[in-house]
Amino acid sequence: MEKTADVVILTYKPSPLFLDIIDRLEGQTQRPDRIIVMNTGQEHMDRLLSEHPDRLDRYDNIDIHHISKDGFDHGGTRKSAAGYSDAAFLIYMTQDALPADDHLIEQLTAPFDTDDSVAVSYARQLPYETASPIEKYNRSFNYPDGDRKKTKDDIPTLGIKAFFCSDVCACYRRDIYDRLGGHIERTVFNEDMIYARGALDAGYSIYYASKAKVYHSHDYTPAQQYRRNVDLGRSQAEHPEVFGGITSYGEGKKLVKGCTAHLIKNGYWYLIPAFIAQCAGRYLGYRKGRKV
Repeated sequence: MEKTADVVILTYKPSPLFLDIIDRLEGQTQRPDRIIVMNTGQEHMDRLLSEHPDRLDRYDNIDIHHISKDGFDHGGTRKSAAGYSDAAFLIYMTQDALPADDHLIEQLTAPFDTDDSVAVSYARQLPYETASPIEKYNRSFNYPDGDRKKTKDDIPTLGIKAFFCSDVCACYRRDIYDRLGGHIERTVFNEDMIYARGALDAGYSIYYASKAKVYHSHDYTPAQQYRRNVDLGRSQAEHPEVFGGITSYGEGKKLVKGCTAHLIKNGYWYLIPAFIAQCAGRYLGYRKGRKV
């Protein structure tokens, strides 16, 4: 099938890292046909580009579209970006996901070559070198080595992991995307998993492409974990057709046990109180969100 691929990047107050991401995308073995930037708040982007003149001028395939903060939505903004593309594949990324090598697009689109059932593939997220031992374990827990194809038949055994997918870096087959209606119009979080669950229910599959790699990690404070998980819990509560009867508690327990053992084994026992505080923020935020 046609292998044209457009990359969509959502930005808000972008840092110079965004420009580095553009450079790495332009140097891919499979160069993106278009890079579509959906930017919230034009003044921030204008400031970045004025401080780094000519960084984007060298490229001829970048379109920047500005939206207001009130006009942003995790699902709706991504869906509107699709309207600017006619490529066979849509690759959605965030402004802090740095391609780890020059094979990212090649590896993201590879699963579609031999399997017509794949609706979306998503990349492995590696921690930045500066990430804490806790965050490095979190990344390895959610994004292990080794590819995996997931179908609706995996839901009874994998639970929420069956339709786990991340728009930090994910590739959507456009004809299936359009057939399924694209991203949901309004949601505070989890637009990727909502789409993935719909794809599974429609008989398609989700592919974890572990050879497609980006650097992406955050050392969130407990307060930041709380706010993030309020949105996570709320989005799950608002979509019982997707998450009904399936929660994140089981995966959370596995993470707590695994990370605690990892910290002790590797001499980071002194980080356990900080890890417990992060977990408390996650748990309390998730419970709050489920009740909104």
